[in-house]
Amino acid sequence: MKPEYIDTHTHTNFALFDEDREEVIDRALAQKTWIINVGTQKDTSKSAVTLAEKYDEGVYAIVGVHPIHTTESFHDEDELGEGNKNFVSRGEVFDSKYYEELAQHSKVVAIGETGLDYFHLNSDTIEKQRESFIVQIQLANKVGKPLMLHIRPSKENLNVYRDALDILKRYAKVRGNAHFFAGSLEDAKGFLDIGYTISFTGVITFTHDYDEIIKYTPLTSLLSETDAPYVAPTPHRGRRNEPVYVQETVKRMAEIKGIELGDIKKQLVENAFDLFKLTS
Repeated sequence: MKPEYIDTHTHTNFALFDEDREEVIDRALAQKTWIINVGTQKDTSKSAVTLAEKYDEGVYAIVGVHPIHTTESFHDEDELGEGNKNFVSRGEVFDSKYYEELAQHSKVVAIGETGLDYFHLNSDTIEKQRESFIVQIQLANKVGKPLMLHIRPSKENLNVYRDALDILKRYAKVRGNAHFFAGSLEDAKGFLDIGYTISFTGVITFTHDYDEIIKYTPLTSLLSETDAPYVAPTPHRGRRNEPVYVQETVKRMAEIKGIELGDIKKQLVENAFDLFKLTS
């Protein structure tokens, strides 16, 4: 039986959930909310797969290298915990063999999160991000699974969506989703034109910045997500985010588009099943 909601991009595999991970997942599943945990490097990709294996239904994984982890970067304790600081001192070169083995797992539904992040830039960051992005696209092409995209601009450089789209048009043979969409309407049109979906987090519950884009985007091209443990929606702001809170994002999407909650719930689930080839 299909769920009522799907959190298409979450991180219950992160360290911040170490103390109550099972309770968080069980709470979501009990409220008919399915979960797709997204990897950001080797350890979190592997843990996403291991976690998915524990559940017969409703928990899936995405594996890949986040663009900020292609070079030395800040240490996020929510992601990696207080230890394991050696990881960010070296960055990660994408290991195609390692990730291809993970990607063959039946519970792995996409490759990522991969893309471009211009928010944290060092002198050699962009080129390494591009190289990692391209090889992950090539892996997605090889295994026939979609891409989960992380694309983040900076105040100084707003061209990241255009740059990512150029790479996708050149290399990608699969569909994908632009997660945590934060671009312009023109940026959104570019991804919609190549058949990609775009997803929104709880940010839309406390800002109107993306209302126009959500209104414009066909219902069949939208996905819902939390990006937990980050950006909890209203009325949970200030707390750790978790997958069940995706329901608040879906409610807000319905309000913005002026349609019945039941209708958008059903379509968002259909969209996720279609893109990620889920079964119930």
